[in-house]
Amino acid sequence: MTHRLMLFATAALSCAAALNAQDAAREWVDADTGHRVVRLSDEAGSGSLYFNQNGYTADGRKLIYTSPAGIHALELATRRSKLVVAGRVRVIEAGRKSMNVYYIKEGAVHATNVDTGETRQVGKLPPRGSAPTVNADETLLAGTYIEGEGQDFNQQRPQQTPGAERRPLEEPVGKGEMMERRLAARLPMAMFTMSIQTGEVKVIHRATDWLNHLLFSPTDPKLLMFCHEGPWHKVDRIWTVRTDTGKITKIHTRTMTMEIFGHEFWSADGKLIWYDLQTPRGEVFWLASYNVETGERRWYSLQRDEWSIHFNVPRDGSVIAGDGGDPGQVAKAKDGRWIYLFKPELLPNRGADDPALIKPGVLRSERLVNMSKHNYRLEPNVSFTPDQKWIVFRSNMLGPSYVFAVEVTKTAAK
Repeated sequence: MTHRLMLFATAALSCAAALNAQDAAREWVDADTGHRVVRLSDEAGSGSLYFNQNGYTADGRKLIYTSPAGIHALELATRRSKLVVAGRVRVIEAGRKSMNVYYIKEGAVHATNVDTGETRQVGKLPPRGSAPTVNADETLLAGTYIEGEGQDFNQQRPQQTPGAERRPLEEPVGKGEMMERRLAARLPMAMFTMSIQTGEVKVIHRATDWLNHLLFSPTDPKLLMFCHEGPWHKVDRIWTVRTDTGKITKIHTRTMTMEIFGHEFWSADGKLIWYDLQTPRGEVFWLASYNVETGERRWYSLQRDEWSIHFNVPRDGSVIAGDGGDPGQVAKAKDGRWIYLFKPELLPNRGADDPALIKPGVLRSERLVNMSKHNYRLEPNVSFTPDQKWIVFRSNMLGPSYVFAVEVTKTAAK
């Protein structure tokens, strides 16, 4: 065989091996958990949305995800995907009422129908403004901007792409120092709404707190959650504001030094705000909920290795998903690299029946996916599919990042 033919044959074998490896990584049963895992996306560098963004179309049929090429819509039933918005854009989220996906392009908010491709510009953002959330009836977006000439730290988390993840708070000195400097700067900020119909911008709140992580209720179109950003042990993080009245409510009050709480998200019915709570930081771990209608509080305890960067709940709220963490995270878990399924269990009350008291419980865990090959600088960001049969996450376990899903029910042995 000539040298050229040998090179050709070697290249062909290498190509075939790569294709076989890709095919083999399309679907498998996790050997450690017995749960089926599928790779949903084909594009290297692709990823599902941030854990608290709505990534599913209003009809529940399609998943929105991003890649270097733009925004894609994947039909969950067939796993067929199509590019619906081409180019470098910042996805906001999918609408809960229409088939639109909202995104930022060249300083303006746009909306594209994922079925028809019809696109329109919603409105121009204020200078250095960002709008990370859409309300329940798709009448408003909400965002923030720094007023004046202060430095823009651009920390709106939901705007990130899989290739541009922030580093965990415990890892690099640079991140911690930046958070401290930004908090101390006390820059004047404005929180605004934008009319989806007219593009009109209206300021609803001003502060020198670092306003961030805006998230509309999934059911109440006038209730907006936001946070005071900064080192978690120094800020009162979780708040809500009504866009119609301006009424502001603090959701959690610290009761000990070094108590931290954050990574807040809504339940699907809009009644609960869930959040990671540590009393104190890195030592005692809870997943807490607050009922915005009744004020009831529930705290579910979990073990150090079960702590997750993010949690999420399905539409019926019966179970909880967690995306785990590595030893570099705040929990410093030695064996925490897993996708988890938790069943919340309230403890029986044999004491005072006082509705003002916190109702304690525990999370009973099941491991779904071994994430030992995942680099947690890319956060998995778990979410349940609308039918609650799958948990979607992103991972770089194969090298580049892709979108994956794990089946909630364990695959039957053959």
